[in-house]
Amino acid sequence: MTRQTRDRLIDQVRSTFAGRKIVVVSNREPVVHERTPGGVRVVHPASGMTTALVPVMQACGGVWVAHGSGSADFDVTDARDGIAWPPERPVFRVRRVRLEPEVEDGYYYGFSNEGIWPLCHLAYTAPLFRHSDWRMYERANAAFAACVLDEIGDEPAVVFIQDYHLALVPRMLRQARADLLIAYFWHIPWPNREVMHVLPWREALLDGLLGSDLIGFHAQHHCHNFLETVDRSVEGVVDYDQQRATRRGHGTFVRPFPISIDGLGYLESARRSSFEHLFPELAAKTAGQTMLLGVDRLDYTKGIPHRLRIVETLLETYPELRGKLTFVQIGAPTRGSIGRYAALAKEISDTVGEVNARFEGPAGWRAVHYLPEHHDREQRAALYRRADACLVTSLHDGMNLVAKEYVAAHAGAPGTLLLSKFTGASHELLEACLVNPYDVEGSAAMLLESLRLPDEVRAEAMRRLWERVRAHDVYDWGRAIFRALNDVWRRREATVFPGN
Repeated sequence: MTRQTRDRLIDQVRSTFAGRKIVVVSNREPVVHERTPGGVRVVHPASGMTTALVPVMQACGGVWVAHGSGSADFDVTDARDGIAWPPERPVFRVRRVRLEPEVEDGYYYGFSNEGIWPLCHLAYTAPLFRHSDWRMYERANAAFAACVLDEIGDEPAVVFIQDYHLALVPRMLRQARADLLIAYFWHIPWPNREVMHVLPWREALLDGLLGSDLIGFHAQHHCHNFLETVDRSVEGVVDYDQQRATRRGHGTFVRPFPISIDGLGYLESARRSSFEHLFPELAAKTAGQTMLLGVDRLDYTKGIPHRLRIVETLLETYPELRGKLTFVQIGAPTRGSIGRYAALAKEISDTVGEVNARFEGPAGWRAVHYLPEHHDREQRAALYRRADACLVTSLHDGMNLVAKEYVAAHAGAPGTLLLSKFTGASHELLEACLVNPYDVEGSAAMLLESLRLPDEVRAEAMRRLWERVRAHDVYDWGRAIFRALNDVWRRREATVFPGN
């Protein structure tokens, strides 16, 4: 299926956009180069966005414009700050954007992640807005737009922009090159219009986004929230039936495109990854035990403290599980310079210590094994394959690809996916155990009930989940977006948009 859907994506792009350069634009880069005492180390970021887009770029080729954030990033680039990737068999080009430290701090850590991120996630963390951060956001977006324009020159191009960091780039590109085809994907939730009214620069942000031809979200209700925000915030015409907003004579269509993963590719990783080989100490300590797993960046939207309390409640309510059940939590560090994230890291570490101190079991048994570092795809796949249950307890998530990775790694083998109702994935993965993570006791009861089901029942649920993930993989996601962009382009060329 992967080869078929991959080939259909390639055919879609080649037949539709022949002669146009494909350019992906994102803050996070697909590969990072870091200086170490032993030389340059290559790091593949643990990001849902890059996980989804790397196979698309491998299929279609083109240029990926991203912030060069690694300490050795510009040691390995050419004179135009680019690098062919992968080096052994180049398929696409990575163009790295240079940002001064003060610009990166204000644009990324400030406005994007202390402002927009908490504003769009209902996790009860107040957004923080500074005028200086907004100015850095404008400068950073201008730098990204300049790199895109430098890469494409006078060539026709399709530009695919990613996420909340780069909302001003579409309008900047539109003003420079009216002929460009611009798609934009917003990877996080878009809240209702009342929430967005908190944003001081709401009109400028919306104007930037409406430079796109097509804007995608994970869910239909995010599309509706966006159109309502436009309707009540800026001058323009919103057609709810067509899901289109027209501003400055330019029409922007808004559509849902639930993102996914390379399902079969992930299954292959899981099958060739050995848990005992990659995690020998952890394997020895968890041998013969029911293993629960959490895999996350250390972000307050992921509900990790709630998850730890679910495990604690399980062991407290059912003491017979002590020594027989253990929980492994992967916590990839992120945004540590932001106070809220530093506080979360300490809270999680303290809670792990409290839970482990509360419960005693056989010698060598531990209730929680906490691994607060980055793990690559092979390591994560091995953990998924070993885990009897995966706990995804996000307080709010646009999609959450961890849930789909766990399903792919099991591919119908017995397993349990405990999935928050507040994730986009819950609208697709209906056979998962859907829970409200704020209801700790109810979630613990649901988890235990699922673990006690016969293996054949748990296997059947995972098989159904796997069929859905396999049928709608990341290539299918990419093809849907490019197909919709082609439709928009043809409408635009035929001057169907009102006001053109």
